[in-house]
Amino acid sequence: MTTEAKASPRERLLEAAAALTYREGIGVGIQALCQAAGVSKRSLYQLFDSKDELLAVSLERGAPAYTAWLLPPAGDESSPRERILHVFGQLESQSTAPDYLGCRYLAIQIELKDPSHPASRVARGVKADLAGFFRTEAERGGARDPDLLSRQLMLIFDGASARAGIGVDDLTGLVSPTAGSVLDAADVH
Repeated sequence: MTTEAKASPRERLLEAAAALTYREGIGVGIQALCQAAGVSKRSLYQLFDSKDELLAVSLERGAPAYTAWLLPPAGDESSPRERILHVFGQLESQSTAPDYLGCRYLAIQIELKDPSHPASRVARGVKADLAGFFRTEAERGGARDPDLLSRQLMLIFDGASARAGIGVDDLTGLVSPTAGSVLDAADVH
């Protein structure tokens, strides 16, 4: 008979922070986080200096999986255009999930409104990495202005994510063609 090891209090807190803040926002209370993780407030403060630190570490911990899911796999030899459109296809497919509430990294930045907050810095880094991916692919694809194209693609990504996240738009058949039109205008192959 095999038994699964119970996750450590630290891991349970990180998982609770990721789930609750995505579903309820950053205003979720310490008591709710502790209750969801099955730990005491004392344990939380022994493991993390503050709720802010818990939130930042939780976001940082989830970033590699988010990036791996969103971007084309390592070694992918698709064209720059196809690699960019892969991102929008991933967004489109995720947006139809019943529990989709938008991009957690964008939501954190909007809710916090404080660029110096530790969680906001993590979120900004994740978004900067995505913009960097777009810029690199735009340059590889021959865009006339890779910086501008990257900003345009981020605008489409974040806007589409937000609209789908609040349930006012269905991205199916909308976001990828929109991104494709911008790529066409920039002559990206």
